[in-house]
Amino acid sequence: MTGTTFRAYRVFEVDGTFVRKLVKRSVSELPEGEVLIRVKYAGLNYKDALSASGNRGVTRNYPHTPGIDAAGIVEDSSSPLFNPGDEVAVTSYDLGMNTDGAFAEYIRVPANWIVPLPKGLTLAESMVLGTSGLTAALSVKRLLDAGQKPSQGPVVVTGAAGGVGSLAVKILLKEGFEVIAATSNLDDSREVIEKLGAHLHIDKSETDDQSGRPLIRPKWAGAVDVVGGNTLATLLKACKYGGNVTTCGNIGSGELNTTVYPFILNNISLLGVDSQKTPLEERKAVWEKLAGAWKPDGLDDLATFISLDELETYIQRLLNKKNRGQVVLEL
Repeated sequence: MTGTTFRAYRVFEVDGTFVRKLVKRSVSELPEGEVLIRVKYAGLNYKDALSASGNRGVTRNYPHTPGIDAAGIVEDSSSPLFNPGDEVAVTSYDLGMNTDGAFAEYIRVPANWIVPLPKGLTLAESMVLGTSGLTAALSVKRLLDAGQKPSQGPVVVTGAAGGVGSLAVKILLKEGFEVIAATSNLDDSREVIEKLGAHLHIDKSETDDQSGRPLIRPKWAGAVDVVGGNTLATLLKACKYGGNVTTCGNIGSGELNTTVYPFILNNISLLGVDSQKTPLEERKAVWEKLAGAWKPDGLDDLATFISLDELETYIQRLLNKKNRGQVVLEL
């Protein structure tokens, strides 16, 4: 296998400028790891676009191959946990960040990064879900573990036309919640939200309160937030008594300016969600839920499938916040 060549989407730093192109690589150039995987599908995430743009907070050293989500078939393994022919998925850890990632026909990774493909999911479906699906499922799990119940009232999901948001809407509907989908633009996202089946569609004016008041009229009983900043602050101060708000992203801002009043007067809980370092056993359990009771209906309808040759176009669209739903690279 060491002489095998393959195509990869590679990012180079040239005189301080980052250049992206498709190249031929050899398996021998891949990093160390117990398991060599022939990638069949890869998810496209915002973190991938940042890595492709030279963001040092994501990727320190270049040249580099982005791609934090991969699904494929084991080609070679020195680990007793996996055998050639096994169908597997890898999401997050260091894949695509500082370890060459999934925008290539082969990856090599440590065995403890790998989840066997759960029964009930195809390789393609696992990448429609990917890190976005894992994060959405972990967000819903945090709400449920904190005691959130459908009888309390609706749950609002921000960024509901994007990857994490759209899948969170689907999973919450599976759990019987009334769901409010919040997006930055009603017209751009109307078709996507209609397909998701959310009960109500609102725009950012509802989730971006500018009044300066520490509390406002309650509008929802809980929330899943991917935006951060003033949106997260608004979700907290407009949440009904005893509600829970999860936070897993900062596409709007990493800052949070709020008061203690939502917490000490309305008994609100703010719950952090991380998918990158989720322990393997919890990760496996959540994937089993995604393959079973939480498997969204019509997964293929939530994704756009693209080739390596189209990847540059979709990375640009993601950077410009023009993507809707999931984008999956088919290799």
